[in-house]
Amino acid sequence: AEDGAGALQEVERLHPDLVLLDVQLPDFDGFQVAGELCKLTDPPFVILTSSRDRSDYGRCIGRCGAMGFVPKAELSGAAIAALLTS
Repeated sequence: AEDGAGALQEVERLHPDLVLLDVQLPDFDGFQVAGELCKLTDPPFVILTSSRDRSDYGRCIGRCGAMGFVPKAELSGAAIAALLTS
């Protein structure tokens, strides 16, 4: 999806188990989208990502309901798997 609204629509349509979500979106931020996704009856696991460092976002990551955060520079299948198994 290209933006937060589109992400919410696609999750409703596709019912994925996992959503990799950019923090910086054109309409509203990934924290807001993650919060909305967590309200769903059967919410997906949400992993946030950004080109910025985790420390730039402070407590927002934990408060939004996301499972975790992986910087884009470190994004890999192994990094995602590590979050899912922790």
